[in-house]
Formats: sequence, C-alpha cells, structure tokens
Amino acid sequence: MLKVLSERSESNGLKTLSERPIRNASHSEAGGSESNGLKPRVRYAPSPTGIPHIGNIRTALFNYLFAKKEDGKFLLRIEDTDQARLVPESIAKIKQSLELLGLAFDEEELYQSKRLDLYKKHLDQLKEKGLAYEDEGAWRFKVEKGKTLAWDDAVHGKVEFKSDVIEDFVIIKSDGYPTYHFANVIDDHETKISHVFRGDEWIPSTPKHLLLYDALGWQPPIFVHLPSILGPDHKKLSKRQGAKSAIEFIEEGYLPEAIVNFLAFLGWAPKDNQEMFSLEDLTNIFSIDRINKNSPIFNLEKLKWFNGQWIKKLDIDDLAGRISKEFPEYSLEKIKEVAPLVNSRIFTLKEFKNIAGFFFEKPQQDQTQNIPITGSALNSVVAIFIDIPETDWVADNLKSQILSFAEKEKIEPKDIYRGIGIAISGSLVTPPLFESLNKLGKDESVARIVEASKKIK
Repeated sequence: MLKVLSERSESNGLKTLSERPIRNASHSEAGGSESNGLKPRVRYAPSPTGIPHIGNIRTALFNYLFAKKEDGKFLLRIEDTDQARLVPESIAKIKQSLELLGLAFDEEELYQSKRLDLYKKHLDQLKEKGLAYEDEGAWRFKVEKGKTLAWDDAVHGKVEFKSDVIEDFVIIKSDGYPTYHFANVIDDHETKISHVFRGDEWIPSTPKHLLLYDALGWQPPIFVHLPSILGPDHKKLSKRQGAKSAIEFIEEGYLPEAIVNFLAFLGWAPKDNQEMFSLEDLTNIFSIDRINKNSPIFNLEKLKWFNGQWIKKLDIDDLAGRISKEFPEYSLEKIKEVAPLVNSRIFTLKEFKNIAGFFFEKPQQDQTQNIPITGSALNSVVAIFIDIPETDWVADNLKSQILSFAEKEKIEPKDIYRGIGIAISGSLVTPPLFESLNKLGKDESVARIVEASKKIK
C-alpha cells in the first residue's frame, strides 16, 4: 500500500504519524455512518462576535455536505460564552449567511449561554474526581503528566501530543461562563456529535479536549481539521484579499450558487476535472477523503470566474429577477429584454449597470472624444437611420445598412461601430451593437447619435 509522510510541526510537543496510508476511505476509515451503525451528526458552531467570514462559512458548508451526503443531521450551535466580545446582532447575520447559501440546519439551534447549569454539573463531577481546582474565582482542569494523547485525524492522519507540555487550563471563568474547551466538549457529547469539522488551527487545542473526554468517561468524536485558507501571499487571508462574509459577497453581486461552488474547492476536490457543481451536486459526491491537508489559496479572480459561469447558466427570467433586486429602479420587463445581450459579458450582478445602464438612462459619461469618425459621418448615419421604418428596425437590417455606408464612404466598419456604440452608450465597451440599437429603439438611438455628433469637431 502506498504511504506518505505527514509533515506537521512538532512545536508545542505535537508529533504526527510517521506513515499514513493513502486510502479510498470507506465509512469506517473516513468516519462515515457505518463506523458505529449510526447516522452522523455534525455542528456548525460560530461565536457571535461578528459576521462570519468566508473561511468560517466554508466550515459550515463542509459540515452540511457531509451530513446530507450521509443522511445525517446538520446542527447550529451558537457559542456565546465570551460575553465581553458578544455582538448580539451577529446571531441574525450567522443565520442569514446560512440561509442565503441554502445551508438549512436541522433541529433547534443551541445557545451555550443557556446551558450554564449543565456545565456546572460536569464541573462538579471533575471536582469530585480531584481533577478541577479553584484559582482566583476561576476553575482549572488538572492535567496529568506523562500521558501521550493521540487521535486519527480524518484529514491529517494520526497526531500525537505529550501532556507534559500542557499547563492546567481554565474550564470555568471567574464570570461563571465556561471556556471554549469545556463547553465544546460537553455540548458535542450531549448532542451526540459524531464528527467535528473545524479549522486546523484548533489542532493544538485538541489534546485538551481529549483529556476532558477521558476525564468525563466519554468517547471523543472523529476530528476533521480543515486546512486554513490563505491569501495570494500565502499568509493569513485578509479582508482586502477576500476574508469577507458571504453576505458582503452577495451584496457585491455574487451569486450564492457561485460562492458555494467556489468554497467547496477551497481544500476539497472531486475525482475528475469537473468544476461546476450545484449544492445538490456537491452533496451527492462529497467525501472526507477528498479533503486536502494543504492550505488552499483564496483567488478572487477564480470566484469571479465561477460567478460569471453561473450567471450564464441562469435562465433569463431568473437572472432578470436577480438583477431587478440589485437595481429596482429599472423596469423588470426591460431587464428581461436586455439580459440576453449581457449575460455572457458580466461577472457580477453589479456589473450589469456598467455595461447595460444606458438602456435605462442617458449615458452618465462623455466619451465622444474617443469616437474615431467625424461628426459629418455620424450625421450620415443619422440620415440612414431616420429613413429606416420602425418595422425594419432590426439588428440584421441595421448592420447591412451600415456596412453598405462604410463600403461607399471607404470607412472601416469597426470605426463606425465604435462611433455609434460610444454615441448611444457613453462607453468604450457595449453589448452587441446592432442588437443594442434594436433594444434601445429608433427614436432614442437617433437622438443620442445626434447629440454626440454635435460634440465632435
């Protein structure tokens, strides 16, 4: 069997499996439902200290995909024990982030701040065993030295840690609230969580959790530590590089489908080269053994590419409805007419206004200085257009008339196209010209070209 060496740092006493087999993980190997005869239960457990950024939401996505693939449960737990940093309104934003991406959670959400009696009960058990002691109002867990703590991580393989380097750690703070380590272990056990998906920055904390599981006589879950998402500079992802929330990306014109599709590829890959996956598609093929332990790089251009592809996939009525929400001042019927001209040219919904806004309002910019033909030539175009009956104001006929004019006057057709395009749109880039003239209408097109011709010397 082919084996690989796991290269995780031994800082803080951490040691890793010397050899780890590469396997096509079965349920029992990858921690699937058949390992214990039960359907898996996973949780997304954010702290309500702000709006969850995109890396945090990726953890929610992987939890969701695994649970749904295995016909299990996806739970939401609000870890609100850090009262000093609590931002109450962020709870609604957490739920909104999940809802916008279609990540519906099962059962009622759980709030740690409402479970203080439960944590006190288990603290009392540890006190009875002589494993907890008071320290200036807080309670610490007494760490037994000389122990080797090990687990088989579903992503990183076997990990070992020596208890000698772990100091006695706080489990109940002086304000009476539990620390993350204590509440996390108790709640995962009480809610029967089978798999814990979280960022690999929590690997050094896992030995503390194993000590608590052992002290309380519980079986720990399967740990799935996900690789951290890095910026293009291979450092921690910054807000400027993309560490924003799903809500912010959607407000910027990104589609939920594209965000989900993009996030799935940050640390996971399918067996083939296919890139376009809906949430349902991902649910059908997701597996833990396809998670890569190397940190993925957040590429904003790749997200834009996914978004552009999903915009093209939407049917026109659906796309028009989404654009209308971004620009409610525009007529929905007009958007439906124009959307087919631009759906392959925009990468976000916000870009619709940049390329198609001239259909709804007069151009805001004056680019007439870039018109490559004379005012006289533009006036000739006006004369041609005025003579065309409304019934013949169609793209093919308009193009035929302009080509004939260009040939007669020995003017490059592309220069005439550019001149007309700037005149009607105020921009150097337009949707297909003659289709745009058709949608804009004869009277408005002629009026704009006349106005532009007056500005050319």
